[in-house]
Amino acid sequence: MASLEELKQERIKKLELLRQAGYNPYPAQTEINSSLEKALANFESLVEGNKELTVGGRIMALRRQGGLIFVDLVEGADRLQGLLKEDELGASFGLFADTIDIGDFVQLTGKLLTTKRGEKTIEVSGWKILAKSLRPLPDSWAGLQDVEERLRKRYLDVLLNDEVRDLVIKKGQFWQAVRNFLLGQDFVEVETPVLENTTGGADAKPFVTHHNALDLDVYLRISTGELWQKKLMVAGLTKTFEIGRQFRNEGMDAEHLQDYTQMEFYWAYADYEKGMPLVEELFKQVAKKVFDTLQFKIGEFEVDLDQKWARYDFRETVLKMTGIDVLDATLPEIEAKLKELKIDYDKKGFNITRAIDNLWKYCRKQIAGPGFLVGTPIEVSPLAKRDEKNPRLAQRFQPIIAGSELGNGYSELNDPLDQLARFNEQAKLREAGDEEAQMKDEEFVEALEYGMPPTCGFGMSERVFAFLANKSMREAQIFPLMRPLHSSPPDSQ
Repeated sequence: MASLEELKQERIKKLELLRQAGYNPYPAQTEINSSLEKALANFESLVEGNKELTVGGRIMALRRQGGLIFVDLVEGADRLQGLLKEDELGASFGLFADTIDIGDFVQLTGKLLTTKRGEKTIEVSGWKILAKSLRPLPDSWAGLQDVEERLRKRYLDVLLNDEVRDLVIKKGQFWQAVRNFLLGQDFVEVETPVLENTTGGADAKPFVTHHNALDLDVYLRISTGELWQKKLMVAGLTKTFEIGRQFRNEGMDAEHLQDYTQMEFYWAYADYEKGMPLVEELFKQVAKKVFDTLQFKIGEFEVDLDQKWARYDFRETVLKMTGIDVLDATLPEIEAKLKELKIDYDKKGFNITRAIDNLWKYCRKQIAGPGFLVGTPIEVSPLAKRDEKNPRLAQRFQPIIAGSELGNGYSELNDPLDQLARFNEQAKLREAGDEEAQMKDEEFVEALEYGMPPTCGFGMSERVFAFLANKSMREAQIFPLMRPLHSSPPDSQ
């Protein structure tokens, strides 16, 4: 069996034969005047009109039978058989036979017909090479079996796996459906900075980079413009949203990556109670539009988004599942319970906030949903308004689906004195070693001092799409970041 290098050299020889025959193996222009999709959609009328057309695509199958060559021409999800006849093409037939391989891009000119076997076909009167492939494609039946190789060579995975190609298409439809829903609710789409002097809007460890022109270190944002969009509420806008990338320099698992797409909206003169029905409708409309269903199998959970969405009280849920009252328990008591439940947690910078959060994560993994988590302790909600009936709780909501939080919403804190006090508390946590505690942003406090109306904010990431598609976050990304095989990592400057 020939090695990969031998096969590659054989194809390079074919490439030289094409050049010698006057063919450019990599032309810039094509004469394609119809996509395969349009040709197949209008097949019968094109056959009746007996009109030539030119189509293009990648050859995914090639069979020679004496003076005939059959090829499968593929463009995206569409496929058309091509038929080349030696007695009609002459020398061009021989050149095609000698130089064209599976994987090559070609254009075919001819008339459409249906074979005796019922195969929709273009009878070729002329052809042109569009791009000569130098590496043979993996077996189209077996595809790429190793998961790491599939993700590293995702272009081949998309090419050979219809399910993966459909996933790519659906992801684009997902974000467009989110955008259309919000635009339909009169939200204005905005763009805010990715590079920041101070990170804000989330509890997360940021990436740090250097800005050469200003000669200062800056952070890649950990939220999609939360504090910026709130400044737009100060500025008088009433409904804004942004869809963009955000970055968190933390661990990787099936639900978390460091570089991903997030949507955040902010709605003036609304609170978290108004936010919940809007978010529920957003989830339902997007799911129906993209997946054409409201019933999902997600991991071990069966989830019906069309059923009545429950309310899960944070304190009551944790108390019921663990026996711990998060509003009264001490840090040692929660630590003892975490050890009893065999829950691993990061000891660095560990504090009451992280302890409560780890205990809740244990509980939420047992909840199918759909519903909203409410009644969150104020310690883990530094940007949310306090509950007016119980100041120890936050006006916060989180969609709970298949054991996970798939978003985060607040009645946003607009009291500048309260915000400053909470920033100071977060600063103490950072000084004690909690790298995920929020940074003190005095410019944001200054903006709040000019006055921000009551506002509901909500954010959700592409994890929502991954869950609905029943995929891990890495699988749901088109090109997830992978450790390089041979090259050294880039210099950090």
